Amino acid sequence: MEKIMEETPDPETRNKAWKEQHKNDPPSNLPPFDVIDKGKEYDIFNVVSSPEWLEKIRAKKPPLAYWLETRKGRKAWLKKYSPGIPHGSKYRVYFNTPSGPLERVPAWATYVQPDTDGKQAYAIHWEPPPECVFKWKNKHPKVPKSLRIYECHVGISGSEPKISSFNDFTEKVLPHVKEAGYNAIQLIGVIEHKDYFTVGYRVTNFYAVSSRYGTPDDFKRLVDEAHGLGLLVFLEIVHSYSAADEMVGLSLFDGSNDCYFHTGKRGHHKYWGTRMFKYGDPDVLHFLLSNLNWWVVEYQIDGFQFHSLSSMMYTHNGFASFTGDLEEYCNQYVDKDALLYLILANEILHYLHPHIVTIAEDVTVYPGLCEPPSQGGLGFDYYVNLSVPEMWSSFLENVPDHEWSMSKSISGGRSFAEILFGEIGEHAQSKESLLRGCSLHKMIRLITFTIGGRAYLNFMGNEFGHPKRVEFPMPSNNFSFQLANRRWDLLANGLHRDLFCFDKDLMKLDENEKIRSRGLPLIHHVDDTTMVISYMRGPFLFTFNFHPTNAYERYNVGVEEAGEYQVILNTDETKYGGQALMKDDQYLRRTISKRIDGLRNCLEVSLPSRSAQVYKLSRILRV
Repeated sequence: MEKIMEETPDPETRNKAWKEQHKNDPPSNLPPFDVIDKGKEYDIFNVVSSPEWLEKIRAKKPPLAYWLETRKGRKAWLKKYSPGIPHGSKYRVYFNTPSGPLERVPAWATYVQPDTDGKQAYAIHWEPPPECVFKWKNKHPKVPKSLRIYECHVGISGSEPKISSFNDFTEKVLPHVKEAGYNAIQLIGVIEHKDYFTVGYRVTNFYAVSSRYGTPDDFKRLVDEAHGLGLLVFLEIVHSYSAADEMVGLSLFDGSNDCYFHTGKRGHHKYWGTRMFKYGDPDVLHFLLSNLNWWVVEYQIDGFQFHSLSSMMYTHNGFASFTGDLEEYCNQYVDKDALLYLILANEILHYLHPHIVTIAEDVTVYPGLCEPPSQGGLGFDYYVNLSVPEMWSSFLENVPDHEWSMSKSISGGRSFAEILFGEIGEHAQSKESLLRGCSLHKMIRLITFTIGGRAYLNFMGNEFGHPKRVEFPMPSNNFSFQLANRRWDLLANGLHRDLFCFDKDLMKLDENEKIRSRGLPLIHHVDDTTMVISYMRGPFLFTFNFHPTNAYERYNVGVEEAGEYQVILNTDETKYGGQALMKDDQYLRRTISKRIDGLRNCLEVSLPSRSAQVYKLSRILRV
């Protein structure tokens, strides 16, 4: 049977009837718009909007953090934000070589899980979605004229017997470095390496942060927080050799022996079993130079210390005797391709990033390390003087105190504190022994800090006399973490608290008085008999009495400017663990007109045994 339909009202009539039916409903339940058709043939409508609905829409947040990108169209958005490999994917590359198939971790991988605990190595694709990408908060600090560098290893930076993480370091160590008065940190062992006991020097993946400490974003947070504290971040880079690992490293990467390295004996380090780069190969240069730029662009690194340059600059890897003869730096054992790479690295880094800092570590002191390439140099900003700690270690371990040579002290294994104090807390120490160790620790740090160039480097823990050496877990110690940490709890101890107090005031002295940026010191008094050293640096006079027993009440040292000199730092003060043997009236001294040490005026100073003082010219006297 056919049903007869009633006549249907027009849309406008139905709309009015519906609104009448719902007139008591709240506005939020009503439709956002009224569309009224005037009956015209063309498709034009009058849209009457609801003000309440518009306010509600405006108050909403965009559904996507990157919603503006959708204006470019869905195809452009998908192309930009859909990675070819999903974030977090594990992968390796496959080679079909004449010798058979090979699997390798990609040479350019940025996040790698090494083959540890019996698990095979693989790369991890790190490309978080836009809403999860790390956002930098802080800018690079300005590079100061005087660098006070705090060298650290993230893994051993904790107190517990384990490998510390980037987040542990950020939360616990960075505030300590700031409090201590340093203005830069230098990180070693950050770049991915298979074996922890190698300290990070046998690098396997040059573009990846070590996954044992955390993720790439964890490291970015560390750098960002350091910048927020005003600390520059330097990275120790190892481009002098590479680990010999194949699956996770670069050795035999594509099945050939000369993909990245020299063939034959030249391709292996003489003693360390590592692979030696072929610096004359354009592809190798591209890989290494790009690697430097990667760390600056991706992780906002402020500078690099180039590790063990002697291993790369000479075919004998630096294992030869050097007398200082110029011929030793220009003979057939010099790798000219390696020198060219170092020049290129410095030129490109300083061109792309004008405020970058480059530091050379070279035991052979190659001539022109810090001279510009235009003048025949390699272009580094600084170099590490490794002879200084070796000299002090030799003195402390092998030479009785009264036989120390003052002339050797100004020319420059175990930590100094371990030599000076022995096993703190494990064996009873006499008061005399502790006083000797405390005094020499402060004097060595003061003379090293004030007599050197425009940069000073301290390893983590030495500022408070850390008594233990560093020894990483390895088969010879049954993989023990006993010496692979830092004893931060010692800062509550009287002796170590006093040493830390001195070190803080030493850093503050440079911050306030700009001592290290005042040019090189004028060393004018060195006496092996009295064991006294004195030198000037700008308006500052430094006096050191290394004699173990003899004190001098009115010791004559020369100064150029006549006037009054005020003691502004004294290692023998009680707050630094000293005996306070200087009297209050001896802190201000006036010159007498007497020529000494080749200078026009003389200052009579008090020198307690095993102590040092810093005087500042506070008033100039005109005669």
